[in-house]
Amino acid sequence: MSGPRLFVDAWDPSYGASFEAAPGGPTASSSAQVDADVELPAVDWRAIGPRPGLRAPDVVLLVDGVRRIDASVWTAEDDGASFPGVAASYAAGVVLCDLERGAAELAGAKVGRGLFTASPSAEEVVCGRVRYPVHRVGGAGELSKLPAAVQAPLTALEVEVSDAARTDGDLLVVDGPLRARRQLPRTLGYIKTQHSQYLDARLTAVVTGLRPGERSPVFRLGTAWGGWSWYLRLPVAAGAPWAGIVRMECSAELPPTEAIALADLSLVTLPRFASSPYKDPRAPQNLVPIAGLERRLRALLGDARLLHRALTMATRGRGARR
Repeated sequence: MSGPRLFVDAWDPSYGASFEAAPGGPTASSSAQVDADVELPAVDWRAIGPRPGLRAPDVVLLVDGVRRIDASVWTAEDDGASFPGVAASYAAGVVLCDLERGAAELAGAKVGRGLFTASPSAEEVVCGRVRYPVHRVGGAGELSKLPAAVQAPLTALEVEVSDAARTDGDLLVVDGPLRARRQLPRTLGYIKTQHSQYLDARLTAVVTGLRPGERSPVFRLGTAWGGWSWYLRLPVAAGAPWAGIVRMECSAELPPTEAIALADLSLVTLPRFASSPYKDPRAPQNLVPIAGLERRLRALLGDARLLHRALTMATRGRGARR
């Protein structure tokens, strides 16, 4: 009897894995309700190739954000209580890819910072010309949950920079789930790491059987954060079942015909941006323009050691400007 096949994930292990299943393994099902009978009846699911004659849009915008915890802090309240906090920097940017000219350029980038805490008395921290305004979080403000609080202002910053760069007829691709950007027109969410398995075993077999340049039929995730979704496989050498597979999503407010049209458009657009293993440890899912944008944004955040030192000096002996 032959043993199970073993694959080495193409991603550098320091970045995790391209497929990270929920506890219970890859066969564990998500709690999300799925309607697979959107584009094709579930019994007829099959791989879908590029639609003949369909061209990619002339302009594609790719938006991404990065965040970093510059320091962990604690407050000392007048009543003796203490609250944890994090001083965080975050940045968002957008790359404009002109496919007619074959050129890509940074179309906008902004940096934000903040002190995230549940402390009722915390005030803005000023480090020379750098400011960390207070972002009050709800609940008990546990330290382990504070980094996640950075996501909302980061998403707002991504919306701001992408809105300023949009043109008629473009396609906006957001690196990650759409979240609060579902109202944006002609916008796709691009999820490169698969944490959960939404489809049953038979439909999952269609996904893992996709060839490069093919996609699954569109399905709907019936949750508060769900919407129209589909999988596609980017150009990749033969390997693990989920190698090169990304999940796409678009707004649930769109009619099914428009969601299917966006799925077709994604298939003739995204593969051209796929990265190569010898250049990127997260190839092919980490798109080339996104990789360059991430490097640029991290540079804009500033030197982490200098900011940590400045925060220490600004708060030493007097708290957060109390």
